[in-house]
Amino acid sequence: MPYVWSLVLFVVGVLLLLALLIRFFVLLRRVRAVQREVTADVSNRSGLLKARVAGLQVALAERRKGAT
Repeated sequence: MPYVWSLVLFVVGVLLLLALLIRFFVLLRRVRAVQREVTADVSNRSGLLKARVAGLQVALAERRKGAT
């Protein structure tokens, strides 16, 4: 009957492995969601920065035209 204990131990090991894999994939999903949010935020901020730089370039060009 020692094979029964081996089978029980095997089943417990497989269940533990499944529980760890499920937890890992849930965590991975959260990390991906945060990554998407950070990427979107950085993209928005860089777009705003580019718009500000473009606005400053236009303002400086207008100032230079007015000074000559």
